[in-house]
Amino acid sequence: MPAVQTSLPFISMKPVQSLAVHDINLSDMDFWALPYDVREGAFLTLRNERPVAFFEETGPEGGAIDFPLGPGYHAITRHRDVAEASRHPEVFLSGPGAVSTMDLPTEMVEYFSGMISTDNPKHARLRRIVSNAFNPRNVAAVEDSIERVCREVVERAVSSGTGDFIADIAAPFPIQIICDMMGVPPSQYQTALECSNVILSMGDSDIIPEGTDPILAVLEAGATLTGIMEELGKYRTENPIDDITSALVNGKIDDEKLTQQELASFFVLLVTAGNETTRTAIAHGLLALTEHPDQKQIMIDDYDAVTKTATDEIVRWASPVTWMRRTLATDYTLSGHELHQGEKVLLFYNSANRDADAFAEPYRFDVRRSPNDHYGFGAPGPHFCLGAHLARREITVVYRELLTRFPSIQATSAPSQLRSSFVNGIKKLSYSL
Repeated sequence: MPAVQTSLPFISMKPVQSLAVHDINLSDMDFWALPYDVREGAFLTLRNERPVAFFEETGPEGGAIDFPLGPGYHAITRHRDVAEASRHPEVFLSGPGAVSTMDLPTEMVEYFSGMISTDNPKHARLRRIVSNAFNPRNVAAVEDSIERVCREVVERAVSSGTGDFIADIAAPFPIQIICDMMGVPPSQYQTALECSNVILSMGDSDIIPEGTDPILAVLEAGATLTGIMEELGKYRTENPIDDITSALVNGKIDDEKLTQQELASFFVLLVTAGNETTRTAIAHGLLALTEHPDQKQIMIDDYDAVTKTATDEIVRWASPVTWMRRTLATDYTLSGHELHQGEKVLLFYNSANRDADAFAEPYRFDVRRSPNDHYGFGAPGPHFCLGAHLARREITVVYRELLTRFPSIQATSAPSQLRSSFVNGIKKLSYSL
């Protein structure tokens, strides 16, 4: 891939069209290390010139486990096409693997992605059981804890912060909510956070040191999280209290309940996807508000008036999960493109969220944006994020706390981007209150 230079100051999402369509390779990890504006320009080019583009697969090299590569995948980059695929889960299957371009062993797929890598009827069963555990009383208890945890995290940042917004606020806040919700003791918060970082790192050398097998590191992190939840699940089976884990292990729908493996897989999913979505949105939110002080002032002046629209705009802007994979159950024609049974497609939510056919001035950060049919929580269909309401609540609460107490809060450096195609993550971000 040719070297690309950008002269834009600090950070920008406005697309720079420096790559010709034949120079774009979404399977090349070097592409995902490019500045945001260059990547945005590449997706703009794909939407305009090759909205269903084919790329060969790549995989980890030199690891202890050799995963056979398939022929490749089709990148779906337009909003309307991502929506259409998502509304036809009987054709675009999640079961073969939603979070990996490679075909992984079934046990590994279920281990790390569980419910989001299943299709009906199993998906419907799991979603019913999990949804039942999130009854109004349990949800109310979780929501009541969000403001308390937010205050605790912000107080720690003020008294003993590192100056890194990710380490001080964006990372610890959502992971503590999830651990509290599931009944995981505070002594294991940091372990859960570190395991989440490893699983979603895609081998980033800042997280998995060079010389460490990234696949084995991910497997070990998954095993650690599984061990935490297996131990807690067994205890709550015999000693239930009024919490989510007790509801999950003891609740039944039509005489069905979660197995220990399903419970552990759900916890891994919460700690990774559930945590990362909120964490990444909060991190990109500070960047956006720093770069758009007029929008920040609107939130400061009347936060309640823009609560919903601002939160959704932050999620659209961040597009925390970049893509999900689907596999064709049968031949299908999508916007005139012939797709065939067994082929893979990647639904690029980040690109859909910048589509000018769906959003007026898509590269403008607008906290009053309405309508805002973004896919930051996935597209319409059975796999729309189960925790979207919780994530919105966390984002709303943390920015109310920060902007009320510290209206001058801002990022003071360019972000350190996670080298990942799957998560639009930020590893480090300096800030001042």
